[in-house]
Amino acid sequence: MTKPLDGLIVVSLEQAVAAPYCSCRLADAGARVIKLERPEGDFARAYDRAAKGESAYFVWLNRGKESIAVDLKTAGDLALVQRMIAKADVFIQNLAPGAAQRLGLGSERLRQADPRLITCDISGYGESGPYAQMKAYDLLVQAESGLASITGRPEGPGRVGVSVCDIACGMYAYQAILEALLRRGRTGQGAGLAASLFSGMADWMTVPLLHNDYGPGAPQRVGLNHPSIAPYGVYSCARREDSEDQEIVICIQNEREWVRFAGQVLKQPGLVDDPRFHDNTARVENRDALDREIERCFKARDRAAVVALLEAADIAFGSVNSPADLSAHPQLRRVMVETRAGPIELVAPPVAERGVAPDLGSVPALDAQGAALRQEFGA
Repeated sequence: MTKPLDGLIVVSLEQAVAAPYCSCRLADAGARVIKLERPEGDFARAYDRAAKGESAYFVWLNRGKESIAVDLKTAGDLALVQRMIAKADVFIQNLAPGAAQRLGLGSERLRQADPRLITCDISGYGESGPYAQMKAYDLLVQAESGLASITGRPEGPGRVGVSVCDIACGMYAYQAILEALLRRGRTGQGAGLAASLFSGMADWMTVPLLHNDYGPGAPQRVGLNHPSIAPYGVYSCARREDSEDQEIVICIQNEREWVRFAGQVLKQPGLVDDPRFHDNTARVENRDALDREIERCFKARDRAAVVALLEAADIAFGSVNSPADLSAHPQLRRVMVETRAGPIELVAPPVAERGVAPDLGSVPALDAQGAALRQEFGA
């Protein structure tokens, strides 16, 4: 079956996570993605050896691409890359700030030569401003953007356990490239795009920022609770001798659910009229008292009994799962990809097209297509 981006060529001078995430999604959609790697390879290849000896990061983010190792300090390889870009629809790069321009691969120069080209420069903090030359890794941007300050428990800030700043940036870059391709289809004109880890995470931080700028102040760290909705978090049930699983997460989104929760689960319909709990704002302000009422009910029952009450009242709930639990989760969809170490099961693409099975390319070894690409794009 024809894929949406079949026939398009993407050249990506990429490393780490953000740019490879973007180009991986383009490859999934059918684009031919040529991954330019330094002679020793994308350093993400050496992040770990978790996936049959291969890097989990690299396997996840580089399926369906062609790999060529190039040394851009040599005139021959630089000219080769320029010939590739001359035939490309999209050029992505996430080198250190200014490095692409020094190599003659700056966005403006490339688009002057080919106005139909779509370029996407990915950086840590953007192309201008006092932080433009700062190195930016995911942890640093989690801290700089304020994300770490609202993540974790009251005792101290925490890091989100996956590379959210890289992923957000890669998602925004992918979205912007698709939009630029649609516009080019109407106008014939390409685009010069710029995405950064900081800008992506700043967008995700909009609600805490608005609370800080216009409200009573930024949300405080509350662990698995929600800073501005209550009850909305994790609670413990009575422990059974044959099970250690006594935690349960509940989410009350509106007043109708609160009425059912108070009456049918807590068996205290009078709480609805209690001035401490009569609306969400009051419940957040009196979270400690509310939690005591919930704990009194939940700790008198094991998890199965609490689940039965929640289901009867149509209240949303869930489990605090581990990666091992996710691996066995009945809702997890997987897809097989080939690597030089053998087939590996990955999480299937999040969006499923009805009636179409995911068809993902293999993960390339370093310079796997180098000889063929050098012949194809030779002088």
